Amino acid sequence: MSLALDLSFAHHQGRWRLPGSWVGSTFPDLKMYQEIALAAERGCLDMIFFGDGTGIPSTYGNSIDAAVHWGIGWPRQDMSPFIAALAQTTSHIGFGLTYSSTFMHPYYVARLLNSLDHITDGRIAFNVVTSSRAADAANYGFAKLADHDARYRRMEEFVDVCRDLWRSVEPDAFVWNRETGQVADPAKVHAIDHAGEFFDVKGPLNTVPSPQGAPVLIQAGGSPGGIAASARFADMVFGGAWDPVQRVRHRTDLDAELAGNGRDPQSVGILWDIQVIVGQERSEALARRDQLRDVLPWEAAATFLSNQTGLDLAALPEKFTVGELQAEVIARNASPMSFRHLIAKYGEDHQMTRNDLVDESWRAATGYDHTVAGSAEDVADYLEESYEATGSRGGFMISHPQSTPRDVVDTVGLLVPELRRRGRFRNSYEGTTLRDVLGVPAFE
Repeated sequence: MSLALDLSFAHHQGRWRLPGSWVGSTFPDLKMYQEIALAAERGCLDMIFFGDGTGIPSTYGNSIDAAVHWGIGWPRQDMSPFIAALAQTTSHIGFGLTYSSTFMHPYYVARLLNSLDHITDGRIAFNVVTSSRAADAANYGFAKLADHDARYRRMEEFVDVCRDLWRSVEPDAFVWNRETGQVADPAKVHAIDHAGEFFDVKGPLNTVPSPQGAPVLIQAGGSPGGIAASARFADMVFGGAWDPVQRVRHRTDLDAELAGNGRDPQSVGILWDIQVIVGQERSEALARRDQLRDVLPWEAAATFLSNQTGLDLAALPEKFTVGELQAEVIARNASPMSFRHLIAKYGEDHQMTRNDLVDESWRAATGYDHTVAGSAEDVADYLEESYEATGSRGGFMISHPQSTPRDVVDTVGLLVPELRRRGRFRNSYEGTTLRDVLGVPAFE
């Protein structure tokens, strides 16, 4: 199985102050990331992954104040310069970078990722996302979010343009002939002449083809539209489902969509989102998970969920049903997956109070409700069972460590050896690119 490490929120939602986190260093100290990358590479992990957002959460109370005060969803940096630096101190581990197709231009992103693939010697993945947060939209001049379907149409066109640009200069176009002075063969450099609903791009890309030809494409949509989109272009899918039944359903739906697009379902894995706490003993891990209960105050938890769903929890009525919440999210063009865990847990007709919802909020914000805590044997049992139930393709995205660097070190030092003992994880890296490590087909 593949194992990736998601550091998107490692310094958010109170994690930065829990026992086992750094003392004397704070985000965005590059040395912290160098230490994590070297530890992850010692464990032969596939990839370090960085999600992103470009606004400060402002939904709760129509203000950024609570998010700024409690460190909810901020601060963040553009991680591309960090990846360029980390690539110089590592040799094999890959790097996943996130940009929004809702706001960015495909030519810029295609060119940037080509350059990063060169800098890393072919170890870049691109997590292409649609954006569903008003704070991000406002920073790009949008008064409101585009509707869900339009965002996905734009994403698919965005990816089409990027892929055409990465193909626009053939792999053997450059000759660098010192005797004649010829740099490249014009017959192998092509305009793409794209004219679409959202973008008009002449092309070609003015860069040298990169080691992988194109970065590994990752997509995380869990809605029907998201699954359909990922089946069209994703090399690897980031699966957000926590419930085993939902995971199996996602895998089944994705396989059907892949087959419908003429793609081999065996060739596309899912990296399932999971938080783990690995202890020498089960009791130790469970005690550490309980530390999450008190890490966030009421306002901080409400701020997190407001940002995630697009609903201002401060303005909600005292009572409502889960179905009413979901309908309001969809009406606001936010993610239709916002309350899927509550629907699965309680049903659409279940009535809640605002305090009930905030109680659920801290569980989601800290990951308490989907943290697998136990000994290395306990966690490995869970991973094996889930891996087999979902087709033994892909693996896991170990997300948002409770405390960094402790949980990274425990994953590498306790969990990885147990998985190796069971024949479930590599002992060394094979191949030179991230496509090789992940087992992703070559870009054509």
